[in-house]
Amino acid sequence: MNINLVVIGRIKEKYITDGILEFTKRLKPFCRLKVLELKEEGNDFNRELSIVRESNLIMDNLERNKGYNILLDIKGKMLSSEEMASTIEEILLRGNSTINFIIGGSYGVSEELKNKVDFRLSFSKMTFPHQLMRLIMIEQIYRWFSILKNTKYHK
Repeated sequence: MNINLVVIGRIKEKYITDGILEFTKRLKPFCRLKVLELKEEGNDFNRELSIVRESNLIMDNLERNKGYNILLDIKGKMLSSEEMASTIEEILLRGNSTINFIIGGSYGVSEELKNKVDFRLSFSKMTFPHQLMRLIMIEQIYRWFSILKNTKYHK
């Protein structure tokens, strides 16, 4: 099982990096996790151009890393951890050996990208910092595998 986390931008805070490293280490028995950091445009003067450029980078990357694509989207479907674990299991049972989780840039992603993904997932109606969301995402991936493998992490 391969999990790719396709993200815009880099992590700057050490405490977030430390958390990511911890959960990445815990995930090793369950899957191969690869984080693909793509260039952040961050053009405040032309947000639409930034969205298009970042979304194109993501789509180019998805072409190279074929798999089931899940976009984190505030307007996506909200699931419990147990429901998402079941969704992961269903994806695997359908023969998908790679899942790409996508975290877009701070301005969002293009409609074209939203329409190309297989599933849009929302963690909340609230907005989270992208760097913190990456840590939350990796923790949840670990939680989903813990649920599927019936380990004691998820109570």
